[in-house]
Amino acid sequence: MRADRWAKSMGRISRFGRSASSNKENQQQQPCITCTTFNILAPIYKRIDEQDPSLRESDYRAFWLSRNHRILEWLLNEMSTIICLQEFWVGNEELVSLYETTLGDAGYVSFKLGRTNNRGDGLLIAVQKEYFNILNYKELHFNDFGDRVAQLLHVELASPFSQWPNSNIRQEILIVNTHLLFPHDSTLSLVRLHQVYKILQYVESYQNDFQLKPMPIMLCGDWNGSKRGHVYKFLRSQGFVSSYDTAHHYTDADAHKWVSHRNHRGNICAVDFIWLLNPDKYRKLLKASWSEAVFGMFKYLLRRASLTESDAFAFLKADNEDCISYSGFCEALKQLSLTGHCHGLNDEEIKDLWLQADVDGNGVLDYKEFLQQIWNSTAPDQSDDNKNGVQDNGLNDSQDQTIGFSVQNAVLFPPEVETGSWPEDYSLSDHARLTVVFSPIRMPCSQLIC
Repeated sequence: MRADRWAKSMGRISRFGRSASSNKENQQQQPCITCTTFNILAPIYKRIDEQDPSLRESDYRAFWLSRNHRILEWLLNEMSTIICLQEFWVGNEELVSLYETTLGDAGYVSFKLGRTNNRGDGLLIAVQKEYFNILNYKELHFNDFGDRVAQLLHVELASPFSQWPNSNIRQEILIVNTHLLFPHDSTLSLVRLHQVYKILQYVESYQNDFQLKPMPIMLCGDWNGSKRGHVYKFLRSQGFVSSYDTAHHYTDADAHKWVSHRNHRGNICAVDFIWLLNPDKYRKLLKASWSEAVFGMFKYLLRRASLTESDAFAFLKADNEDCISYSGFCEALKQLSLTGHCHGLNDEEIKDLWLQADVDGNGVLDYKEFLQQIWNSTAPDQSDDNKNGVQDNGLNDSQDQTIGFSVQNAVLFPPEVETGSWPEDYSLSDHARLTVVFSPIRMPCSQLIC
C-alpha cells in the first residue's frame, strides 16, 4: 500500500513539476524550480517501542540506515532543485557521509548545520548545481532556550531565461531553512516568535549590508505551529504567503484542510511550510509587525483569562483612575509571563512596545489608545484575490524590475495528509514531505516599505 501511494505521489509531482519542461521549447517558455522541505526525524528521537520510550532507532544501525536509504531514494526520484531537511542527524558521521556523497553524486551542493550545545541533530540544505550559482551561505544561531539554528543560502539562477531580453535583471533568491522550538507550554510561544523575528531581522540586515535589491525570499522548514498560531500571523503580516495554501486556493481560515505532522502527543497538525515573499510586496516595517504580533499574544492571554476589553483595561491600569502607566504595563506583562524569565521580553523590547502603544507620547495610555494599539491591533490583511502568490501589478519602464515566483502547484506526501488525516502505516517520518513548484516571473520591485 505504501508503494502505491509513493508511486501516486511521484506521478503527481512529475505531471506538474516536469510539464513545464517536457520539451526544450516549453522549457524556455515556462522554466520551473521545485523546492522540498522535510523533517526526516532524527534517529536519536525516533521511538521504536511504545512500551519502552527509552529505545531509540539510533541504537539499531540497520533500522536507521534502511529508513534513510528510503528517504534518499525518494529525494533522488524527486530531484527537487532545492531540498531543505530538518532533524538531520549531524552527530553521526556515517549518516552525514551517506547524504553528502549521495546528494553530491546526484549533482547537489549541500550545507549542514548542527544545533548548538551538541544536541545531535540539525539542518541540511542542498541545491542542484546546474540550476544555481552559490553567492553566499550564512548560519544563524539563536542561542536561546531551544538551541535552534537557521541557514541562509543566497543563490542566483545559473542560466538567464532567454525570453527576457533584459539581461540586467538579477535572478537571485534568498533561501532560509529552519526548525523552530516545539511549544511544550504557553511561555515558549514567545520564544518561537522571537526566533522568527531574529530570522527576519537577519535577512533584512543581510540585504542591507550587501545593498541587495528586493528579491524572492523562501522560508522553509518545520515551524512547529499551525495556521492559528502567532508565528503564522506574524509572517503573514510581513507579506509572506504559504505556498501550499496558495497552490490550493486555501485562505487563512482553512486551517483544518491539511496536516503535515503527528507529534509525540499523538496530535496531528499542519506545521511544515514553504513561505514565499515576492519582491513586489509592500511590507510593513518589521518592528511594527513584531509589536503587533506581541500585542496579539498579549490580547490572547487576556482573553484566555476571560477578560473583556473593559476588564483588560482595568487590569492594565491597576491603581490609576483612568489610564495605564508604564509601570502598570510592565507589571501586566510580568503577570502574563511575557517577562520575568530568561526567555521573556527584554527591557529594550518592552520600551519599544510601550512607544508603539503610546501614540501621543504623553507617558500614559488612555482607553482609546489601549483599544487602537493593543486590543484591536491587527496585522494588515493579505488579499486572497492573489491566486499565484504574486500581486497583479502592471509593468512599466519607470519601475525597477526583478524576478519573483508564481506558485504553480504543491503536494504533500503521504496523500492522506492533504485531507487532514494521518495514515497509520506511514513510517518514513512523523512529518509529511512538502514539495512546491515555482515558476519565475518578471515583476516590479517594491519601492516602499510602509
